Parts: sequence; structure tokens; C-alpha cells
Amino acid sequence: MLNSQQQSAVNATDGRVLVLAGAGSGKTKVIVHRIAHLIQNVGAPPESILGLTFTNKAAAEMRLRIGKLLTPAAAKKVVLSTFHSFCMRILRKEIHNLGYTRDFSLYDERDTRRLLKQIAHEEELSSIESVFTKIAYAKSRGDLPDDKTSLTLFERLHSSMRAFNAVDFDSLLSLTVELFENHPEILARYQEQFRYVMIDEYQDTNPVQYKIAKLLCEKHNNLCVVGDDDQSIYGWRGAEIKNILSFESAHVVKLEQNYRSLPTILKAANALIAHNSERHKKELYTHAPDAEPIALFHAPSENDEANAVVQRLLHLKRTYNLRWRDFAILYRSNAIARTFEMALLQAMWQKQGEWRRGIPYQVFGGTEFSERSEIKDLMAYLRLIANPHDEEALLRIINIPRRGISDKTLGVLTEENRKGNVPLWKVLKNLKTHAQLSSRAIKAVENFIYVIEEAKSHFQQKSLKGAVEYLLELIDYQKAIEEEVQSEKMRIFKWDNVQSCVAALDLYEQETTDPSLQDFLANTLLDQSKLPKKEKDLVDDRVNVMTFHSAKGLEFEATFLVALEDHIIPHEKSFHLEEERRLLYVAITRAKKHLTMSMARQRKRYGKDESSSPSRFLFEIPQDLIKVVSWRNPF
Repeated sequence: MLNSQQQSAVNATDGRVLVLAGAGSGKTKVIVHRIAHLIQNVGAPPESILGLTFTNKAAAEMRLRIGKLLTPAAAKKVVLSTFHSFCMRILRKEIHNLGYTRDFSLYDERDTRRLLKQIAHEEELSSIESVFTKIAYAKSRGDLPDDKTSLTLFERLHSSMRAFNAVDFDSLLSLTVELFENHPEILARYQEQFRYVMIDEYQDTNPVQYKIAKLLCEKHNNLCVVGDDDQSIYGWRGAEIKNILSFESAHVVKLEQNYRSLPTILKAANALIAHNSERHKKELYTHAPDAEPIALFHAPSENDEANAVVQRLLHLKRTYNLRWRDFAILYRSNAIARTFEMALLQAMWQKQGEWRRGIPYQVFGGTEFSERSEIKDLMAYLRLIANPHDEEALLRIINIPRRGISDKTLGVLTEENRKGNVPLWKVLKNLKTHAQLSSRAIKAVENFIYVIEEAKSHFQQKSLKGAVEYLLELIDYQKAIEEEVQSEKMRIFKWDNVQSCVAALDLYEQETTDPSLQDFLANTLLDQSKLPKKEKDLVDDRVNVMTFHSAKGLEFEATFLVALEDHIIPHEKSFHLEEERRLLYVAITRAKKHLTMSMARQRKRYGKDESSSPSRFLFEIPQDLIKVVSWRNPF
């Protein structure tokens, strides 16, 4: 059943529609019902509907729920994807119009950073961090960097990536805009196809994403955006809150009924966010009965605070029979985490009458499957086979497994590559003799060329799974792991990871109509969930420890907001007070039933104990919603 506000949003199908969806108000339900309504009652063909999201998980959940409302076959025809995946899909078909070839490589942030570091070294710059940040921010906004050094490196980075037939994540968006603006006949095709466009989390869109939506909707003007300006917390990476604040619409719907949190929590969130001036006015409410007030304590030190949080956590677990994974400890800055990790590791608790030490926990953002060295090696091989101009991939695996290509040999070859502006692959292929290289080094390079070309021929003739198994055998990668790693347990672990990657490729091949190595690589980078995760990672019962930013979109029975001090939240380096307030609002609205807020009077900064003051935001929450408890006995 939909409430009246939700039903109003579903029924508004024509023209420009703004749905202001407060935290926990059932926005995904509205989006899927609206798409089903368009297909079932308005008669829109499923393939004429485009739904753009910010995560693959959100797109997959929407497709699943549409399938339950209609049929899986109808849901499959709706184009639901992230902005980046949508642009990748277009560029795979159309990028030749911009001077690239369709087998282009997709560089992630690490690849781009390595390439920029190499360029900076040639320009005799010692550090790239500030430059990288400026370039990334400018690209997210469709601008050029505003200082000479950053602009020079930006231009060199662009020309290098073009030479490597590679694009990065930001370029997927900007190149799509360039394609649409310079080739109106291509834009017209996509405008005709997508008569209804919906955008989720619209408050997180940047100027380039806004432009893509604007161009696509110019013909039919059926654009529905769903979002919450009060949850706009990504300004630092280019998100533009004015996109949702100044969205011109014929129909505005406010989803204010919350299905997540108890009234006390919502009243605190409403009171806090009301102090922002740049917002659409709305107030969350719930029909759930009221319960306990928000607990707050002020500990003498950060260690006392962490221990008190753990004691209250254990008390709530015993009292309400909660699981570890029902708890979250949230903080503004990653630097806060370590103290709480130590307190969790040292905590004593009882299970079936026996005392145990250490509460199981997970810090959000551990080493991802795709970040493990053996997976990065294999993916680099596949990238180079798909695109010989991918120099990042080439440089990673030219001597993996070890084949006698020394750093000196590589230095000579890359110098020739840069000075002559010749692709490195071409330098390697044309290498017959060289005054600075031994015959042994030249032979090693020839062996490497043979491996890549031999593997490439198998990818053209065999199944993807069969070809990658041949590649692993050709380079004897299992032996390379055995030689690299001493521990038998770690050897098995690494080889299992490689086999999991092969299985992922096999699954992709079975599920895809027209599978190709290039498509697999691009989609794997865009959606890391396509790579397998260990089953236990999904079901482990652990306390969640993460930043306010990481918690967005999640919910927990019991939430602890810690280190609520004035130099931390609002953060001393932030110039956007209203965004900092929105960040705390997001953190508060993660809690379903139990919310605890805490701070310390003293905290270590740069190795020294310094006094801390409570966050100014705490004084914006009505006192009658808060129960102050002792840090010694925080129950």
C-alpha cells in the first residue's frame, strides 16, 4: 500500500516532477511503483524508460522489485543503471565519433593517479595530491582547473589518456556530453528512445550529470527527479545542491512520513536541519509510538568515551536481544576509528555463561576483492589483451611473473616511448636490437610479446573462461604465487581468489547476450559487485564501524554518534557549515530505535592532549529529547 503522498508521486507522470523524499520515507518504493504505473497504466514501453541511480545496488534492487510488480522480463527491458554505466553503454557504441576506438580501456582512480604521477615527475613536481584533487573537482563540474600548474597537468593527462585509448570515470560523463553536443543526430536517437527519465538521489548530481539529463529530456520533457536536499553531503566532490533547490517543476511532492525511526529521533533531526536556510521546507513524522529519549554523555577522554560506548552497546544487546550487526558506531573523520577499534577488541562479554574477550566488528571499507594483488594482476593482463595501448596495465604485468625484464630495461624502453611519443607496445614489438640492452633482456621482451599475442588469439577463438584458463597456464601463475608467498594458507587463498575471478567471467558469459572481454572489463570496474565476495563477508554478525558519509543509505537498530566535538563536526577544515549540519542530520536518521550521542573533554591531536568543546549542533536539538547519562554507567 502507498500513502497519499507516495501515490501522488506515482501518478504524476507528465512533465517535470520533483519528489522530495525525506530520510526513510520509502522513495525506492515510489520509484518502482511509478515505473510499473508507466508501463501498466500509461502504456509506456519498458525500453522507453530510463532510471539513473548512483549505485549498482540501488539499480539492481529497483529491477528486482519492478519484476515482482510486473514480470522479470518487463523489468529487464527498463534501462536502470548508474550514470557511469549508462554513459559507458553509449560510448561503447558511439565513441569512434570522438576519435577513440570502441575497445578503449577504463581507468580507475589508481590508474589515473599513477599516470599523473609519471607526468608530474617529467614536469619535476614532487607532489601531485593537491593537483589531483583540483583536477578531479574541475572534471566533476565540467570545468578546467583554475591554476597554471594544474591546467598543464590536466592537458597532458588528457592527451596521454587519448594516446592510450583510455578514459577515466569522470571522462565517461564529459565525453557523453561532448558527443551529444557535437553530434545532434546521435542525441536525437537517444531522446527518441527515452521518453521518460527518472533520476534517484538528485541532490548528489554534479553539473555534468545535470547537463546529460537536460540534453536527454529536451524533446519530451518528461523528467522526474527524486532526492532530499537535506541529505546533500557530497559538495566536496562536485555535487551541486542548487540542482535540486532550483529545479523547475510543474509538480512537487513531499514524502515526509518516515518508516524507519522513532518520533524522538525524527524530532531531533527536524530541529537540527531547520537551522539551515538553503533547503526545501519539510518535516519528517511517523505514526510509530514514542519510546526512549536520545542518550548523551560527555566523557573525560577519548578512551573513556570509547569504553563507555562499548559498555552501553553491551547493555543494549543484553536488554533488547540485538545482534552485533544491529549496531553502528559512526564518526565524522576516519582518524577517530582506532580508539573505538581498541575498545571493541579489549571488551569482555559473556556468552552462554562463559567470558569472552573482543567484540566482532568490521570497519567499513576493508581490502576489496578487486584490490588484491593477484586480481589486479589478472585484470591487467586482460586489459592489455583487450587494448594494447593500455600502458598502465602493461607496466603492471610486464615482469609478472618474473621473466627477466629489469627496472633498468624498462627505464630504457619507457624513455624511448616518452621521447619519441611512440606507444610503449609498439616500442616493445619493434625491439630487435638495442645498444643499451643485452640480448637476454631483448629475448625476455620478445617472450612477453609472445604471451600477450598468443593469449589474444585464444580470446578470439575460445570462450572467455577457456581463454583465461589458457592464459593462467601459459604464464604459470599458480607457480608464481607459490614462489612469491611463503605461507601455504595464503597460497591457497590467493589461488582461490584467481579461480573466483575466472568463475565471475564464466557467469558473465552465461548471462550476457553478446559477451566480450572489453565489455566484461568495463562492467567489472563500474560494478565491483560482479566480482565475487566471500560468503562470510555478507552474513558475518559484526558491529559496523564507519564514517557518517559511509553510513548514508543504511539503517541500524542502535546507532552511536561519537566524537561530537566542535572541531570534528562541524569539521575545522570545512567551509560549508550547512553541509556539515546536513551530515549530522544524515547520521541521526540512520537510527531506528536507539540513538546515543557522545563526546570527550580531551582528545589527542597531533600526539598531544587538547581540550574539546561539544559540537555547536548539539545545542540546536531540544533538551527535552535528550537524556544525559553518566559515562561511568551509560545505561
